[in-house]
Amino acid sequence: KPFPLILSPQTLLKSLSLSFLQLPEELRESWEEPTDPQAQQEIINSIEEVYFSNDTFDIVKYELERLPPVLSLQELEEHRDKLKQQQAAVSKKVADLILEKQPAYVQELERVTSLQNGLQLAAVICTDGRRHLNIAKEGFTQTSLGLLANQRKRQLLIGLLKSLRTIKTLQRTDVRLSEMLEEEDYPGAIQLCLECQKAASTFKHYSCISELNSKLQDTLEQIEEQLDVALSKICKNFDINHYTKVQQAYRLLGKTQTAMDQLHMHFTQAIHNTVFQVVLGYVELCAGNTDTKFQKLQYKDLCTHITSDSYIPCLADLCKALWEVMLSYYRTMQWHENHDQDEAATVSSDGSSVVGTEENSFDRSYVKKKLEHGLSRIWQDVQLKVKTYLLGTDLSNFKYDDFIFVLDVISRLMQVGEEFCGSKSEVLQESIRKQSVNYFKTYHRTRLEELRMFLENETWELCPVKSSFHILQLHEFKFMVQSRSPSVSPSKQPASAISTAVTLFEQYCNGGNPFEIQADSKDDETEDVLASNGYESDEQEKSAYQEYDSDSDVPEELKRDYVDEQTGDAPMKSVSRETLKSKKKSDYSLNKGNAPILTNTTLNVVRLVGKYMQMMNILKPIAFDVIHFMSQLFDYYLYAVYTFFGRNDTFELTGLGLSSSRLRTTLNRIQESLIDLEVSADPTGTLTAAEERKEKVPSPHLSHLVVLTSGNSLYGLAERVVATESLVFLAEQFECLQPHLDAVMPAAKKPFLQQFYSQTVSTANELRKPVYWIVAAKAIDYEQMLLLMANVKWDVKEIMSQHNVYVDSLLKEFEEFNRRLNEVSKRVRVPLVVSNILWEHCIRLANRTLVEGYANVKKCSNEGRALMQLDFQQFLMKLEKLTDIRPIPDKEFVETYIKAYYLTENDMERWIKEHREYSTKHLTNLVNVCLGSHINKKARQKLLAAIDDIDRPKR
Repeated sequence: KPFPLILSPQTLLKSLSLSFLQLPEELRESWEEPTDPQAQQEIINSIEEVYFSNDTFDIVKYELERLPPVLSLQELEEHRDKLKQQQAAVSKKVADLILEKQPAYVQELERVTSLQNGLQLAAVICTDGRRHLNIAKEGFTQTSLGLLANQRKRQLLIGLLKSLRTIKTLQRTDVRLSEMLEEEDYPGAIQLCLECQKAASTFKHYSCISELNSKLQDTLEQIEEQLDVALSKICKNFDINHYTKVQQAYRLLGKTQTAMDQLHMHFTQAIHNTVFQVVLGYVELCAGNTDTKFQKLQYKDLCTHITSDSYIPCLADLCKALWEVMLSYYRTMQWHENHDQDEAATVSSDGSSVVGTEENSFDRSYVKKKLEHGLSRIWQDVQLKVKTYLLGTDLSNFKYDDFIFVLDVISRLMQVGEEFCGSKSEVLQESIRKQSVNYFKTYHRTRLEELRMFLENETWELCPVKSSFHILQLHEFKFMVQSRSPSVSPSKQPASAISTAVTLFEQYCNGGNPFEIQADSKDDETEDVLASNGYESDEQEKSAYQEYDSDSDVPEELKRDYVDEQTGDAPMKSVSRETLKSKKKSDYSLNKGNAPILTNTTLNVVRLVGKYMQMMNILKPIAFDVIHFMSQLFDYYLYAVYTFFGRNDTFELTGLGLSSSRLRTTLNRIQESLIDLEVSADPTGTLTAAEERKEKVPSPHLSHLVVLTSGNSLYGLAERVVATESLVFLAEQFECLQPHLDAVMPAAKKPFLQQFYSQTVSTANELRKPVYWIVAAKAIDYEQMLLLMANVKWDVKEIMSQHNVYVDSLLKEFEEFNRRLNEVSKRVRVPLVVSNILWEHCIRLANRTLVEGYANVKKCSNEGRALMQLDFQQFLMKLEKLTDIRPIPDKEFVETYIKAYYLTENDMERWIKEHREYSTKHLTNLVNVCLGSHINKKARQKLLAAIDDIDRPKR
């Protein structure tokens, strides 16, 4: 600041003098005049105090205000003079004081002057210092510090710019997150969100960032929700890339275990939603309206609204949908197994941190246990849902093929369950067993009634089939020749298409569905097993008689040298083709090759057996019920054939051609257990009896179109052959099926199956004897032969060289029988075994008639006995030309009886005891005829007593 101006003493005095000269003239004069100090003091004292009050006091205003209201010039002048005097006194006083203090003032003024000089010097020094400081400031300090300040400011601005860019990026995060979520890049979105959260915590001092931080937290929660939705999509359509992203996302969140818990909840929910939507769709479709009431129903109630027509498509779609869910779970487990292996290999190669490895190992262990535990839970849910659907509809009135389809689907589903978690599917087995038993009882009852109707309308005409016919060619048995897992379309897959080692999950892992409905090909539905017009081809028809030896269409087992007709097995010792040709001469079938003999009814029974076996194969828990019902089919067929063609009490009483005890036992059992002999129900009968009768079937009646009384047709031999041999054919088919039945039969019930085969199936060929015995008994007129023999004289005295006429008559009967047999064979192939039985029966009856005729002789000589032998030898010689049967049946029966005439008494007694095949009449007559020739009366009595002893046990 500038220094104050210092006045010199001369200057000060000069200023005071000037002030004095400027005073009014009157005052100056009075100041210059000598005055009395005391008077002066009084004047000063007379001055009012107010004038000394303060500097701001306005004297003029004060005096003007003191003027009286009425002005007087004199008074004014007087007052003015007074004021002048007072002013002059004051001025005088001031001047005196100034003069009085002048030396001190001069002295002080000098000091001031000295001080002023010092100050001027200091001002010069300060000015120089300031100039130098300014030079230093401008030259060094200001420039350097400015640079540093600018650099610091630049650094701050760079940091600020980086922060601003980060803030700008953070502000744009929402857009990028949305894009990532749309692209389903969940790991990237979570990684970005976590990085943004970390960045936001760094810049939390900015108000905009603090708001963004809370928003990012909300976004992260939103991502978790979307991630949960994405996880739920895995349950129906597993995608490796999609699931990999989801798992990576959960791992970034540190919620691997939570994800697994959520996944199982989603699978459970997926099963429920899937089955509900499938069933709801079909219910609404069948209802044909848009009523929403079905959506409010429980799943169990919804299943009861499924119609019969939509039941199977809905079941197939239900299983397909559930398969997709289980396949997704299977592929999820596969993903974790592969991922764990890769991760374990990575850890072992690069040696990650121990803590991280232990944590990952714990997560993997948890996930693995959770997935393994979830297998049975998910399968249990599937079983319960399908069980509810199965039991929601009564299947007893379904068509067979439809029901088999249901069983096939459930069987496939149970296979899926076994491969899925090793479950035996007890829930499904029990529910389908209930439905199957219920269905099968109704079905079997209807089939038995149909079988009765078929049998009662059957005319026992031959059903022409190819010689290569085998039941496995029938559509119903296709399942037996295909080595496959149960499938909806049994015939669509070749036998070697699927290895048993390949599971359904491996087979259909990359596409397809094991429950796809595929229509069977036409070839399967319309298999060609029938021969045209009963012949294999026109060529065969033309050459049937000429080229009997042709075996181009004969099955391999029939191309062997010789096949046992009864067992189908080749004998231990091979027979030559020439022998076979000679044997075939007796086979009245030259025009029909070796085609099986069966009827339409037989074919229907075989098809029915195939259907039963399909059901049994698919549903093994009811195997015993099915086999039991299957045995009833055979029982009823056997009983019908016996009732129609084999029952004849008259001939059975002869003691010849009787059924075996095993056959009789079987027929009695069938009659008691299966045949309803009552005409009307007993109204007083118990409920149990009514139930038992409900399980039985009325005895069948032979069609009135079948005539068994005509001699020209050999008493219905063609029908008898077709009926009996079709039964044998049916038995052979059952024999072929025994291993398959035994494989599925429960161990506890296997004795039933063994008993059925040993006591019923194996007796089918035994029915030939009683059936063909009736024909043999009527085909030859044995009574006429007895009458002719009675007219012969046997007590001749000379040996005869000519046989008797009854032998020629008997041989003519046999020739006529042979002719009619050939006529029958033109209609129906008569197998070798049948012709042999017929010839055997006829020859046996003829021989026994001869013995009966010889036993009626009253008198006989040795020459007469020789004549008997001659007659019999003539009969045998001619007979051997008609038949190939060797040896002749009952030949010894006749010869032994004739020769017994020559025995002595003791030999005859022993002979009587040894030969019990002869009747009492035969033995008694023998003794009586011998009386007189070489046996006396005493011996006669002894021999008759021996005969009586033999006959007594019979009584």
